Amino acid sequence: MRDNAGLLHRHHLLLRRLHSLTGILPIGVFLIFHLTTNSSVLWGAINTRADAEGLARGVATFQHEVAWINNMPGLLLIEITLWVSIGFHSVLGVVYALSGKPNVRLYAYRDNWRYTMQRWTGYIGILFIFYHVATLRWGWSFLVPGGAQWSHHFAASTLADALRGSTTSITPAGVGVSLLYFVGVTSLVFHFANGLWTAAITWGLTVSEQAQKRWGAVCTALGAGLMLAGWSSVIGFLITDRDQARGIEERMLIEHYGEDRADQIITEHGHADADTDHNEQAMTETQD
Repeated sequence: MRDNAGLLHRHHLLLRRLHSLTGILPIGVFLIFHLTTNSSVLWGAINTRADAEGLARGVATFQHEVAWINNMPGLLLIEITLWVSIGFHSVLGVVYALSGKPNVRLYAYRDNWRYTMQRWTGYIGILFIFYHVATLRWGWSFLVPGGAQWSHHFAASTLADALRGSTTSITPAGVGVSLLYFVGVTSLVFHFANGLWTAAITWGLTVSEQAQKRWGAVCTALGAGLMLAGWSSVIGFLITDRDQARGIEERMLIEHYGEDRADQIITEHGHADADTDHNEQAMTETQD
């Protein structure tokens, strides 16, 4: 413990700057692109180039963006860099949080509350990232109401299933997951925006009080925009017509891969409810 404490003390300035830097690059940049992409399920409704009508344009826009991301060159390298940064930032952040001594009870000033909120939103953010990745990337479907299985080919319908808690309607369990996403996204956005403000102090970019106020206004505006994007994402997938989204996704697969390859992908990543629907339809036809 003494060796670790000594290491942190000897390299305090370097580690602080690396900690703030990884929070901005690549984590913060990824958060901006991620929320902007996800919120396209709602704002994409104004995209007249999308091959759909009304709110369905948002689904088509979102699915197009997801397909582009998953075909980016060097995607694996980007993901490795991101995960290494998240791991470093999280571990060091927990160390700093546990070693800090907040005095909010004695001095209930705004900066003290921001310091405390930075710690707690960091804890919540780590747990939320774990849940988000475990359920929609690692396939831990037992943590998702309805057991939605992630596939980037069916990103919109998968997220709709996860946040609604069912393939047919919004369930109480789905509302719980949606509230978790609201809290998680809000925590991450606050943590990033507030961390961006403190990073400028750490790097000596905002020395005077006026400079800190001006940069604070910029960070607040950015945080408000990201908060709107994050909340729009959750609301957008909640109101998404899941069957309509699935139809758009399958049509886009056919346009991109051709019918044979698209049918193969649909079969490989087909949902259990689709099999159930086919079985029920077959039974009905047999009875008729």
